[in-house]
Amino acid sequence: MKPPMPPAVKDYPRIVTPLPGPRARAIVARDAAWTSPSYAREYPLVVERGSGSMVQDVDGNRFLDFMAGIAVASTGHAHPRVVAAVQESAARFLHICGSDFYYESMAAVCERLASLAPGTGAKRVFLTNSGTEAVEGAIKIARNATRRAGLIAFHGAFHGRTYGAMSLTSSKSRQHAGFGPLLPEVYHVPYGYCYRCAFGKTYPSCELYCVSSIESDLFARQLDPSDVAAIFVEPVQGEGGYIVPPPGYLAALRALCDAHGILLVFDEIQCGIGRTGTMFAAEQVGVVPDILLTAKGLASGLPLGAIIASESVMRWGTGAHGSTFGGNPVACAAALATLDIVQHELLPLVPARGARMMAGVRRLAERYPAIGDVRGLGLMIGLELVTDRASRTPNPDAVRTIIDAAFQRGLLLLGCGKSTLRLAPPLVVDDADIDTGLAILDECLKATA
Repeated sequence: MKPPMPPAVKDYPRIVTPLPGPRARAIVARDAAWTSPSYAREYPLVVERGSGSMVQDVDGNRFLDFMAGIAVASTGHAHPRVVAAVQESAARFLHICGSDFYYESMAAVCERLASLAPGTGAKRVFLTNSGTEAVEGAIKIARNATRRAGLIAFHGAFHGRTYGAMSLTSSKSRQHAGFGPLLPEVYHVPYGYCYRCAFGKTYPSCELYCVSSIESDLFARQLDPSDVAAIFVEPVQGEGGYIVPPPGYLAALRALCDAHGILLVFDEIQCGIGRTGTMFAAEQVGVVPDILLTAKGLASGLPLGAIIASESVMRWGTGAHGSTFGGNPVACAAALATLDIVQHELLPLVPARGARMMAGVRRLAERYPAIGDVRGLGLMIGLELVTDRASRTPNPDAVRTIIDAAFQRGLLLLGCGKSTLRLAPPLVVDDADIDTGLAILDECLKATA
């Protein structure tokens, strides 16, 4: 018997120029001269190509990607089967408008998503360009189905930046500044954020007060529940800080909605498509929403989102909603390849890879008091940084310093919330990638301690 082949030597991360390199600096300057000032770039990464968990910039520097283009590159960068599906579809036709005509890939994506979504009842699917557009459509569906106007969302939530989605968003005030008035009849309540409980309570003795207070406070003082169309919630809050709510939280929201005829909408735009270790995070808690929204990782980087709703809820009439580019045939081809790869190849691996990453992060937390809290599911992990563990004072400066230090060492990271580092690598990340990334993160924490 032949001995096993040694593992391939990784050719990344590899930094060959000062960052940013000369070509990157030139492109950054060109970009600054012409693009909208609203773009908030994290650091001067100018990408030329990618493969798997590796990203290469225009100067030949290679990086290990622990952010996946904000959790979008689910199957990694340029997965050969996704690329082949895109090329084959593009060679046949680029567009015909799924709102007005038919093509098989659109029907196939809708059928596949309906079958993958949690719950046994009949479902319908509407395809969009993006997660934000999916949120906008869900607002319309909820109000149309219930004939109610009120919408409830959560502090720390991010649902997008168009008007309806922005009105539900409560992540950063600058995302609202100067754009009012926003959508009326939108109310925000505290999320199940145990590390920073808005009510000063402790789980489980709190008995999920963050949910019961919606009844005892919001419904008793401001908003009759008979006027509420829907509650929009992220099963794992993304931009708010990679926050995993306590056990029973989402089930309690389901019960609250059922008691008052309110629709429950799960925004799984960031946490869906295998990121948490199941196709949708809802599966981990056994809660079935009335409407489920997905995007980001759905097509491995091509623009595609989806509204998945029970047939009894998605009952708007013909012509009530549409999209010129939503469900584009090339994006649908990418989605079908992505769903195949995630469902049959990557999902079985995500729990173990997530556990390896979580164990490594917890070891770092034992050594560095700057890490106040560690939380996550699957390959969606947050490290909240604090000035000291006793006061739990957020330390956004440390987050910024570590992100920049990691970039210089060839590791791509992003922050979220007030002071959280997020770890969201492509789902193809392997053990060697995980260990390398954690070692770099260790160096950065040590250097900034």
